[in-house]
Amino acid sequence: MKDFPVFTTDWGVSSLILREIPYRAEAYIHIQDVQPEGFEEHLKECAAFCRMAGADRVYATGTQLLQAYPEYMSVYEMRGMAWVDPEKMVNLFPVTEQTVGRWRSLMNERLRSVDNAATLTAFDEKKILQSGGAYYIHRSGELLGLGWMEDTKLLLVAAVKPGAGETVMHSLMSLVEGADMTIEVASTNDRAIRLYEKLGFMKARGVVKWHKIV
Repeated sequence: MKDFPVFTTDWGVSSLILREIPYRAEAYIHIQDVQPEGFEEHLKECAAFCRMAGADRVYATGTQLLQAYPEYMSVYEMRGMAWVDPEKMVNLFPVTEQTVGRWRSLMNERLRSVDNAATLTAFDEKKILQSGGAYYIHRSGELLGLGWMEDTKLLLVAAVKPGAGETVMHSLMSLVEGADMTIEVASTNDRAIRLYEKLGFMKARGVVKWHKIV
């Protein structure tokens, strides 16, 4: 399902993110500009369009006027220096044209219930391959996890084997050891936040705050 980068009403302009409707029945409204006196009407029209497209849950961000709605989650940027425990570093295998489909499927499976983790589609495979930063993480032939790096930013990470998160992270950090590394994480992802803090990462700033509309 296509997103609507520009959705205009008499009262404002928003971007509607609809790509998660087929997978999670969720839609997101990013308010770009709105007249305060018409805020409620603009939001109502945006939410109605999202529901018509099949969304059961709708979230919004972009204006302080949303404070009256319940907060669903915040997304934080965490920063820390990439460092490596040699005892926890294992093999990294770059994703190839032959393996990108499986990598995408596994990543979606592991992150299906994780907030702020967009579902990857077949259309994303070209971008994944061109980035050169997507990896399988193995130890002695056993798949431990998956990761996707863009320079010093961790885009996605998932442990496939329970308890392997720290090993997966050390292996990925070995790619940029000694550099200042950034991660974005949802406030609802307590397990990931605990792991990142254990590795020395700290919350640097809030990236976005989503409020529940429907």
